[in-house]
Amino acid sequence: MISDGTQTEGLRRFNSMSDADARATLASCLAVPRWIDEVSAGRPYESRGAVFRQARASAASFSDDEIAAALARHPRIGEQAGEGHDAEFSEKEQAAVGDADSAITAAIHAGNAEYESRFNRVFVIRAAGRPGTEILAELRRRLNNTPADEKVEVTTQLREIALTRLETVLD
Repeated sequence: MISDGTQTEGLRRFNSMSDADARATLASCLAVPRWIDEVSAGRPYESRGAVFRQARASAASFSDDEIAAALARHPRIGEQAGEGHDAEFSEKEQAAVGDADSAITAAIHAGNAEYESRFNRVFVIRAAGRPGTEILAELRRRLNNTPADEKVEVTTQLREIALTRLETVLD
């Protein structure tokens, strides 16, 4: 749970990072240059809550180019993170998918292909804490979205992933 706590050790560490280190850290949370600029520019933050308010506000909407930049750092659900992906975060977040039975895993792989064919981008979901069955159900549900509705969902999921990762950074 994101708390507003004032000067935690994680917040002090984030506030004292060099600009380059802070930007690299933020890029691992969400690879959207505008978001990185806006969140980084707010340092030093008085509290974790202030960081999250800025991060949430800066991730309220994304252009198509920003979505493409963010998605370039995300592996397909159920696949190994490779070069250019935020592997450390992705592997932990998708652990439940790797533990799913082979039928669920196969259905997710098939759903990924169908999603990419329909929306011309990788399916993204905040996978942390979700079992493979729930991820598959969400994938199937979202295949029925219009492109406009799916853009809203993608923005929401990218924001949730970024805030979850930022919480880890600030812990």
